[in-house]
Amino acid sequence: MGRIKLEQLNNYRFSHEQRICMSNINQAMHVGASQMVEILHDGRYQMLKKLELNELNLGDGKTGAVVSDLAVNYKAEIFLDETITVETDIGEIEEKGFRIFYRISKNGKTAALAETGHVCFNFLDKKICTVPEVLIKKLQ
Repeated sequence: MGRIKLEQLNNYRFSHEQRICMSNINQAMHVGASQMVEILHDGRYQMLKKLELNELNLGDGKTGAVVSDLAVNYKAEIFLDETITVETDIGEIEEKGFRIFYRISKNGKTAALAETGHVCFNFLDKKICTVPEVLIKKLQ
């Protein structure tokens, strides 16, 4: 069976720590797939917040981002009450979209790598649009 094999970046420009709470745990008593999606979403939120942006406004007041794909490679289990570091970065910026890269670690070791693809979307006009220049400038 073929697997998607993600490569970690040499450097992630953004990070935050997060303590794993009961709502992050599945029936097997560790972070599961659906809970990991929530952790990635929070990592994306925290990164955009540091850039003074959000998923509905990438800086021009009209362009947001919609997740178009998601891949996760699990490397280790994450359990209740552990503190994880969620590192993020934006790259592969193209005309109408970009990718966000994630590394989730605990105790200095990688527990998961993930990527999300994003399409820029004008929520008022309900159509795909180009990446705002203000986002590109904030990342430089």
